Amino acid sequence: MTVIQLRKNILKLSAALFLFQNSGLAIAHHGWSEYDQTQQLSLNGKIVQSGYEHPHGFVKLSIDGKTWTAVLAPPFRMENRGLSNSAIAVGATIRLEGYPHRSKSDEMRAERIIVNGKSIELR
Repeated sequence: MTVIQLRKNILKLSAALFLFQNSGLAIAHHGWSEYDQTQQLSLNGKIVQSGYEHPHGFVKLSIDGKTWTAVLAPPFRMENRGLSNSAIAVGATIRLEGYPHRSKSDEMRAERIIVNGKSIELR
């Protein structure tokens, strides 16, 4: 195999890996219509798990023995608006405002997060 053929094969493999890796993002992404925007939800609780990842960050809050999952904004948006990864670390107490999921009674889409007295718009 020549160097040119090797380079072409590497390029093809790289393109295939890129497409494979990013196809999961489209599959994992969900529509916002799953959340009921006619009902406002406000939760105060302690973070028991968090993820500052794509396509959306998340936190899990413990509230009165129930664990809620809150879908946040993408990391680049949270960072641009002043919400760092360390601000949503496990153990932090936060307030979330947003909309409940239509079929999952323990999930919400967060529109706003209040951390250490600072309110950050996520959408």
